[in-house]
Amino acid sequence: MITTELSNVGNIIQNQREFFNSGKTKDVTFRIEQLKNLKQAIIEHEQSIVEALQADLHKPEVETYLTEIGVIKEIDYAIKHLKNWSKPKKAPVSFDFFSYSARIYPEPLGVVLIIGPWNYPFQLIISPLVGAIAAGNCAIIKPSEIASHTSDVIAKIIAKHFDPAYIAVVEGGVEASQKLLAEKFDHIFFTGGTAVGKIIMAAAAKYLTPVTLELGGKSPCIVDTDINLEHTIRRITWGKFINAGQTCIAPDYLLVNKTIKKDLIDGVEKCLKEFYGDNPANSSDYARIISQKHFDRLVNFLKDGEVIIGGKTQPSERYIAPTVIDNVSLEDSVMQEEIFGPILPIIEYTDIAEAIALINSRPKPLALYLFSQNKNLQKRVLQETSSGGVCINDTVMQVGVSSLPFGGVGDSGIGNYHGKASFDTFSHNKSVLQNSFWLDLKWRYAPYQGKLPLIKKLLG
Repeated sequence: MITTELSNVGNIIQNQREFFNSGKTKDVTFRIEQLKNLKQAIIEHEQSIVEALQADLHKPEVETYLTEIGVIKEIDYAIKHLKNWSKPKKAPVSFDFFSYSARIYPEPLGVVLIIGPWNYPFQLIISPLVGAIAAGNCAIIKPSEIASHTSDVIAKIIAKHFDPAYIAVVEGGVEASQKLLAEKFDHIFFTGGTAVGKIIMAAAAKYLTPVTLELGGKSPCIVDTDINLEHTIRRITWGKFINAGQTCIAPDYLLVNKTIKKDLIDGVEKCLKEFYGDNPANSSDYARIISQKHFDRLVNFLKDGEVIIGGKTQPSERYIAPTVIDNVSLEDSVMQEEIFGPILPIIEYTDIAEAIALINSRPKPLALYLFSQNKNLQKRVLQETSSGGVCINDTVMQVGVSSLPFGGVGDSGIGNYHGKASFDTFSHNKSVLQNSFWLDLKWRYAPYQGKLPLIKKLLG
C-alpha cells in the first residue's frame, strides 16, 4: 500500500469488522477452505517468493524452501486438526454442581493485526496468519518494508487470492505502522526486536488490546564434553550461519567446556569450508545482510575480542564472512545485545555452574541450546535456567515442530504460537455453564437462617 492510501486504513478495518460480524468466518468449513486457498496461493507463487528472498537477502533457494515456503507444513497441520480444535470442550464440575454442565467454546477475537519482521519475511507473516484464519478472524498484515521485494510479493498474493474485507495487506514503513497502531484491533501479533516490542505494547495499552510479542535475545549454546563432537559442530555451524546468522533463535554465543574448546574451534573452521568453500563470498549457499544499517552495526562487533575465523567484509555486497571470535568480555558490545548476524563469540567454562550463572545473569533468551548426553546435566540445565524454549543436541529445529508452542519469556517475548498454540492465541475461550430445571435446591436463597452449617459443610 503506497503512502497516499494510508488514509484508507480506517475504512479497511471497518470493512473487516462488517465482514466478521456477518458470521462467515465462524464457519469451520469456510476457515478450512481459506487455509487451502492460502496453501494453493503459496504453491502457485513459489518462484516469485524464491526470487524475492534472493533479492532481499541473497537467500539460497534450499533455505527458502526449508525456512520460508516450508510454512505449508503449518497450514497442513491446521487443516488436519481444525475441526477438533474448534469443538466445544467439556469441563468437569464438582459434586456440588451435580445438576450443571460446563463447556469451553473457542471463539474468534475479531479483526487482528500481524506485523512481520525482515529476517524470515515470508514465513513469519504467513505462520501467524495461519493461526488467525484457523481461529476465524479477519486480518490485516503489515510485512517488513526492509525486505521490500518480499513485502511486494506478499501484497500481490493476498490481493489476488483474498477479499480485502477478510485479509488485507498494508505496506510501508514507520508511518504505516504508526497509522495502524493508532487503530483499535482485537489482537496484535508482532515479531521483531525488544525495543519495538515495547512500542507495540504501549500502543496496544490504549485500547487494552492483547498482544503476542515474538522477540529475541541472546540465545546461549552450552557445549559439554559428553557429545558426538562431529555432529555437534555441524549442527551448531548450520544453526548459527543459516540466513547469515539473521535468525531470532540462532545460537548467539557459545559456552564451551574448556577441555574441548580447541577441538570445537578447529571443527567449526573445517565445517565452514565444507559448507561454503574457501571463500564464502563466492558461495551461492550463503546469504547477505539485509541492509547497510544492519551491516554497519555488525561490522562494529568485529572490533570486540579476537577474530579467529573469518572476519572479512565486503560493504558493497553487505557481505560478512562466517566469523568466530574469542577472548570476548561480557562488557563488550557484542555481548550486550543480540548479534543477529554471522558472528559467533566463544566463551569457555570449567564448571557448568559458571555457564548457568552467566545465563541467569542476563535477560531470559528466546532459545537455549545444550549439547550433552549427560541426563543429569540436561536435567540440571532445564531446572536451573529459564528460556522461551530449549533444544538439546541440535539447533533451530524446534521451530519446525508444530506440536510445540513457540514463544519467548520476559524480554524475549509474550505469548506463543505454532499449531494448536496459534489457534489458541487468536481465540477467546468462552466458558459456558448450564443448569437444568429438574431440580432447584434452596440452600443458596434467602432467608439464610439456619443454613450456615450446611454452607460451611459444602465449602469445607
